[in-house]
Amino acid sequence: MADTLLRSFRFRILLSLSAPGGGTALADGAFQECSGLEIDMDIQEYYEGGRNDGVVRRVGRAKYVPIILKRGMLYGDSGNVNRELWNWLQGVASGVRPVQRYDGRIKVMSVGDNVAATWTFDRGLPAKIRGPELNAKTGEVAIEELHIAHEGLRLVPS
Repeated sequence: MADTLLRSFRFRILLSLSAPGGGTALADGAFQECSGLEIDMDIQEYYEGGRNDGVVRRVGRAKYVPIILKRGMLYGDSGNVNRELWNWLQGVASGVRPVQRYDGRIKVMSVGDNVAATWTFDRGLPAKIRGPELNAKTGEVAIEELHIAHEGLRLVPS
């Protein structure tokens, strides 16, 4: 049984330019945390005449929660500052058009680096980016956050 458990800390994230046939990769990999793999359904309540013991509930719109990625994302494997994610947000904020949107793929890895589950999201936009909190007293690792608003989330076959 222990071999079939998913380890929540083993995952890989790829952001690639939304374009026919894929596109260039923006970020690949080393995020420390990922949250926002959820869909909220807007349930509409209909009060039916003569039915006093409850309400009829109908499906409304799906709301996609932003994907939140955390890590020391400004520093790549080389130890140099990696500006790609900041440049993406700064380009959108400064009015660069067309706006670059990125599709995402989040792969959860099982034992032996096999892919156990894959989520994809469509047409992501940077909703928020937060730089590191710098504090020389604590000695903690500097963690940045990237919030990505998107237009769809799917669990796809791995």
